[in-house]
Amino acid sequence: MHLAYPAVLAALLFCIGLYGVLARRNAILVLMSVELMLNAVNLNLVAFDVWLRDTLHSGQALTLFTIAIAAAEIGIGLAIVLAVYRNRGTSDIDRLRDTAETDAAETLPDDAETGRAETDGAANGDAATATDRAGGNTGKTKKAEAAT
Repeated sequence: MHLAYPAVLAALLFCIGLYGVLARRNAILVLMSVELMLNAVNLNLVAFDVWLRDTLHSGQALTLFTIAIAAAEIGIGLAIVLAVYRNRGTSDIDRLRDTAETDAAETLPDDAETGRAETDGAANGDAATATDRAGGNTGKTKKAEAAT
């Protein structure tokens, strides 16, 4: 058998997995795409091991090691995805990025232009500033919204 057949198949599997990692929004589908990419690497390892006629079969041994690492990765990754789904109610990657928690220092930044800390918007009658501070927007976003 020629080396080109498994190499082309591995390249196609890797490209499908790469597309899945870049295009999918669901975390479980991203994990499945990573597994496709790892299987493409395993196919290349075994194909080149057979083609080179290695007496130690190091390509096959490395493939077994990669399978063990991939199994551990999928187990831990799935546990993390399930924990995030229970806490947030979604496994959508874009929504997880939007609902990230921020530090208290990021929610109440100092006003750089005047050198004073921002005052409470509710005391000044500015309801948008108080709402933004409760929502966790940063200083630049508050200034842009206050200007409109």
